[in-house]
Amino acid sequence: MLIVGAGPTGLVLALWLTNLGVRIHIVDRLAEPGTTSRALAIQGRTLEFYQQIGLARNVMERSHKVPALNLWVKSAQATRVPIETMGLGLTPFPNPVIFPQDEHEQFLIERLRQAGVEVERPVELAGFAEDGATVRATLRRAGSEETRTYAYLAGCDGARSKVREVVGAGFPGGTYDHLFYVADVEAAGPPMNGELHVDLDEADFLAVFPLKEAGHARLIGSVRDSAAKDHEHLQFEDVRDRAIRNLKIDVKQVNWFSTYRVHHRVAQHFRMGRAFLLGDAAHVHSPVGGQGMNTGIGDAVNLAWKLAASLKDPAGDSILDSYEPERIAFARRLVATTDRVFSGVLDPGGFARWARTKIIPSFAPMLFRFGWIRRLAFRTVSQIAVNYRNSSLSSGSAGRIHGGDRLPWVGDNFDCLTSLRWQVHIYGAAAPDMRAWCDGNGLPMHVFPWRSAMQGAGLMRDALYLVRPDGYVALADPAARAAAIEDYFNLRRIKANFP
Repeated sequence: MLIVGAGPTGLVLALWLTNLGVRIHIVDRLAEPGTTSRALAIQGRTLEFYQQIGLARNVMERSHKVPALNLWVKSAQATRVPIETMGLGLTPFPNPVIFPQDEHEQFLIERLRQAGVEVERPVELAGFAEDGATVRATLRRAGSEETRTYAYLAGCDGARSKVREVVGAGFPGGTYDHLFYVADVEAAGPPMNGELHVDLDEADFLAVFPLKEAGHARLIGSVRDSAAKDHEHLQFEDVRDRAIRNLKIDVKQVNWFSTYRVHHRVAQHFRMGRAFLLGDAAHVHSPVGGQGMNTGIGDAVNLAWKLAASLKDPAGDSILDSYEPERIAFARRLVATTDRVFSGVLDPGGFARWARTKIIPSFAPMLFRFGWIRRLAFRTVSQIAVNYRNSSLSSGSAGRIHGGDRLPWVGDNFDCLTSLRWQVHIYGAAAPDMRAWCDGNGLPMHVFPWRSAMQGAGLMRDALYLVRPDGYVALADPAARAAAIEDYFNLRRIKANFP
């Protein structure tokens, strides 16, 4: 299995596949890992995936929890919205954390190294072609080329993906007119308190993301049109004007500065034969909500167990057909949603300015007093609301849980997901014939004593929930029939005892 690109998406794919017993070869065209922080936020669903492969605790130890969101208008702090406890009761990881991408990548690389896998650098994919049941890829390194054969190829090689170019998947979408800057700084002032701060100014946009080390932050701001014309020569001094004064930030040192434009694009296909697109190679969008890197990691987890199943049983490789429809549907919704929000943030029109500076600061604290709004916001941003209900792998419903939904967290039921295996969950009591069928077919079954909190999470007492290796419910059957599981696997040509 060849993985092209060793950013977070490629590294997580490599780690999951390695945990599933798949031999992988991961290459990256850069001589060294990135040294700038780039993506920052790690959402709850990503941490749940990390918990499955034993990474979550270590990531949390290295991260900074974000306790609150502060909104500023016209040089004054307009409101503070606590976010630290928004996800309590919904996940083991109830608030987002900040873990800069350079540190994040180094952590994942070291974990991969401990598993016996090294990222090969600098190695560039020159081209590839399918050859029956394999992919022949030509790799270029230090003036020489080598052609090797793989079962599959995963393109995790970013927005300028060579894999996407070779397969001709297309990358429709567009680019926003505004120019943005990003700077990692050491500073002082009210926004350097470890919380997230956003300036909702009439003309400028600035967000201050806290980093773990005291007095350090990431600034993301818009560049005025007059300065943007000469963006290739822009320095931090050219942009440290009104927005930074508005937030009363005293910048002592700039450790990294860059400008960029924001794109919104989704590839036309995520799978072409034996080649797959993941992460920025498949979709790019605005940084609203800290979704980009987390979405790429979600791609990697979705694909990993399906690739492992296909490699174990080539006759059942049709399971790979579900990767594109499951992930492309979410990517398209995400790009459309972040596009609307981002456009509203930047819209210079009178109504948009009024909404940004008057309505949002006034009503946000009031709205977040309602528990259902807090939960909705958290479920959306954390990505625990992502579902695959329309997938060919999803069937049935029991309680409020449908096939394709993420398995609800009710305390200890996520512990068994570390096996990365198909498994049956029953909340209440299991019939003897169900246990006998699972034992006879090598399918783990976990029975959890019924508690009222389970009903609150949407589960049905004594119902059957067949759970995929990635923690999503594949089948929900109120009658808890063994025949329902047998029919599910037979229809889809999946082996129950994978891996």
